[in-house]
Amino acid sequence: MRKPCCKEEESNKGCWSKQEDQKLMDYIKAHGEGRWRSIPHAAGLRRCGKSCRLRWLNYLKPGVKHGDFGEDEEDLIIRLHALLGNRWALIAGRLPGRTDNEVKNYWNCHIRKKLIHMGHDLNNLHGFRSSVLAPFKSIGPKINEVPECNINSFPDLNLDLTLGTSSEEKEALQD
Repeated sequence: MRKPCCKEEESNKGCWSKQEDQKLMDYIKAHGEGRWRSIPHAAGLRRCGKSCRLRWLNYLKPGVKHGDFGEDEEDLIIRLHALLGNRWALIAGRLPGRTDNEVKNYWNCHIRKKLIHMGHDLNNLHGFRSSVLAPFKSIGPKINEVPECNINSFPDLNLDLTLGTSSEEKEALQD
């Protein structure tokens, strides 16, 4: 059994201060990510390694997008959840800048309640998938097979459901 990474009585709990955030960002900028158990001591923080890791990944890491979800992001989350279930990391991977934790929290606090209010039965997963995916049946025969297939058999699953800038838009922005 692993020994605890920190002594609870010596660790700060609760909200992070701006100074703590800056210490963590400076340390990671100089030394890189990883070795989370040793970072608090090395960076001069009185936090647990897990707390540092979660703070970095969910809030401080460059590229993490904060703020309201757009309607297109919400629609994509609903469709991907119908296909993948509660695989938040896979879903967040299709939403640039969004973390799995943020997507999961948004689903549980907003989208789920909205769908239940609209009359969707989220306990009947097959019925929910059918009702959500019905407008997309014209995409092809594979969409009809998804509820029956074992998604674990596709480790390199590449869904072409991604929000982001197209290659043409990227080229226009570079010019």
